[in-house]
Amino acid sequence: MTRMNSIEQLQQRFRIPGVQVVEGRGGLPSIRVANNQVEAEIHLHGAHVTRFKPAGQPDVLFVSQQSHWQTDKPIRGGVPICFPWFGPKADDPAAVMHGFARLKTFELQSIEQKNGGVEIVLALEADEQTRAMWPVDFILRHRIHLSSRLTMCLEVENRQNTAFQFEEALHSYFLVDDSRQIQITGLEGVTYLDKTNGRTPKIQANVPIAITAETDRVYLPTTAPTLIHHATAGRTIRVKKENSQATVVWNPWINKSKAMPDFGDDEWQRMVCVETANAGAAAVVLQPGQSHRMTATISLI
Repeated sequence: MTRMNSIEQLQQRFRIPGVQVVEGRGGLPSIRVANNQVEAEIHLHGAHVTRFKPAGQPDVLFVSQQSHWQTDKPIRGGVPICFPWFGPKADDPAAVMHGFARLKTFELQSIEQKNGGVEIVLALEADEQTRAMWPVDFILRHRIHLSSRLTMCLEVENRQNTAFQFEEALHSYFLVDDSRQIQITGLEGVTYLDKTNGRTPKIQANVPIAITAETDRVYLPTTAPTLIHHATAGRTIRVKKENSQATVVWNPWINKSKAMPDFGDDEWQRMVCVETANAGAAAVVLQPGQSHRMTATISLI
């Protein structure tokens, strides 16, 4: 079956007003939503949200102009899914960074009008390839609800008779005019691991976070919403979360940007990542037959 035939089959199966299944960048199948509330794009590759634009507003998510659009590489920007590990794999540094989910093609299970918006559900089940990297039987569902807000829910189900542990993150990249001009609030007083300084534990002072150098911090524990104050654009991005104990703040700054082949040398000025996560000490242990859900809701206020 050719890629286009599979897209045509999905087009026949899912007929929802304002929603199209199309051949996206690099020929990757994607879902495009355009209605009076929102414009959005989701790729089946990695169940990856690559666009979110509420009606009458600029785009909210950053995607690199240098991103690869290939099945064997992750998309740089938007909202990648990190699963079942975050960063390097603890027992195998040679394993793919941030897990395999962002490199797998998810099954499109449903598209429906629901709760005043459009809900899209994509799923990934364990197969021979995933078991070779992580010998666990699971199903990972990504529920994406699109209206004037973007709500993403990762649901992990344990389908084996023993418990397993995993890490997860919704690695959200946000588009800004100048990363040096934003302020991030909601994490005051929270301990973080500074990954630019050997994971040294530090405490966030009672002041907003400013991006003044390479920034790579895991704030833990925190369940609070985070606000990205974007004064030059006259808007604030709010990231509210549920069942997440960690928040990651990342900007690669100058040197790391130049070292990344799928990221423009100056693009660090146009983005900041504020990630909803369960990682490190917040890794999730899931018992047989149980499910875990982690949710992030992105809105403009």
